[in-house]
Amino acid sequence: MPRKGFFTAEDAKAAFNLFCCVYGIGTLGMPGNFSRAGPFIAVIAMAFMAFANVYGAVAICRVMLLAPTSVKTYGDLGEWCMGKPGRYLSVVSQMANCLLVPCVFLVLGGTLLDGLFPGAFSATTWIILMAITCLPVCLVPTLKEGAGAAFAGCMGTIITDVIGVAVVMHGMRGHPSIPKPDLNFKQVAGAFGNLALAYGAGIVIPALQRQHSDPTRMPRVVGVTMTFISVLFLILASTAYSAIGCQISGNLLYAIYPDSETGLTTLGFASDWGIVVLAYLFMQLHITIAFSVILNPAFYIAERIVLGMHKSPVADVENNLLNYADASTPVDVAECSEKQSHTSRVSKRRSFISVADNENVHLGDPEAEAAEYRGANAIKYVILRIIMIAILVIASVILKDHFHDLADFAGASCITVNSIILPIVFLLKKKWNAMPIWEKAPALTVVVVCFCLGCYVTYTSGKNLFAPSDDDTAFPFCAPEYENTVYYNYTAEHES
Repeated sequence: MPRKGFFTAEDAKAAFNLFCCVYGIGTLGMPGNFSRAGPFIAVIAMAFMAFANVYGAVAICRVMLLAPTSVKTYGDLGEWCMGKPGRYLSVVSQMANCLLVPCVFLVLGGTLLDGLFPGAFSATTWIILMAITCLPVCLVPTLKEGAGAAFAGCMGTIITDVIGVAVVMHGMRGHPSIPKPDLNFKQVAGAFGNLALAYGAGIVIPALQRQHSDPTRMPRVVGVTMTFISVLFLILASTAYSAIGCQISGNLLYAIYPDSETGLTTLGFASDWGIVVLAYLFMQLHITIAFSVILNPAFYIAERIVLGMHKSPVADVENNLLNYADASTPVDVAECSEKQSHTSRVSKRRSFISVADNENVHLGDPEAEAAEYRGANAIKYVILRIIMIAILVIASVILKDHFHDLADFAGASCITVNSIILPIVFLLKKKWNAMPIWEKAPALTVVVVCFCLGCYVTYTSGKNLFAPSDDDTAFPFCAPEYENTVYYNYTAEHES
């Protein structure tokens, strides 16, 4: 057999899939992470989270290589590794992930539209209108996100980031030394939630791996892709921080928005309104595309639980346990890989795999998938999806003034469980006897640290969501000297 290169065309396609699924709204908070923790601690935190998420993503790939072919979804993987409790943990965390993140989208989208059209409607009305415009796409029974749409959504985020950083760097040109953050544990730990939100990729990997002709290459694909994304995050965060210091409290887009009366941003410079509109529109593009895609697994899970749809056509996962003992040797891995590879080749390949495919038990068989939505289920699934979206809208309206806390809450809770803790626990469960001590130690460290930080940030951000404080400090991450004073006002310095 000819030896394959380090990165094949199929690997590149899988990497493109993964990149488009990961690179999203979490990037907007990257400069804020540096403002919270300072560059030294922030780089360490980012390196740790990069390692944790890369290892968690690779762990899913490694466990999938050991699993029988009847393991198709993230819930199946949880049940195969830990029985019914594993399935419940996987499904509940994934369900929460796929509901909380769209809620974050609605809150951010309502804020962006209110900023684009000030005075036209309230943020509440914009949230409702945004949900209504996305509803027809959400009601498509077998939603498939094409490569073009995924690329457009991803590029929307990239262009928004570039514009946001460029506006900040131009507006703060000629600035003196930047102010450093006034560090405390709560402030520094808060960066964990946003980093988890930005990196969350675990739930899409099983669907990606099922479509790769050589699943043994997926750990490399995931590792390279997540490392590349980490480099982009570092460039984005450090560049913006170099001009702003501690004076960005969260979302990069909020920092470049001009006041309707003065025309100045909170940082004291005048931003070009047309450029700001472009940044907001490109982010709105990403939100609109991603909203229905990320909701789709939640629809699948709800339809399975409430309507009894999407039952696996293969025998129960437990039936294959004796035939697929834990693979601890290269021979076992090769045999399992060959079976999965054969299954992938005989099925119809999708040109693009997205988050929408996570719970799809009929992946590669569109006719079987579409058949479930005919007959009596046709009305039932529509009603169920409308009810779910209505609940999301109500939650988004209630939490519309707490975007940062909502994003941190989602990242620290369900996304951390989904993308880091459960995958590593699954791997430890299946490979404990074969795993060397030098791998067990960091794996256990990641699980313990992420569990503790996740619980802490979930509590603090949840408290802010439902019992917010009255603190109106403009720059809460700075020392008292700069808490309410812009450290460098370009307009005052050059246009007075």
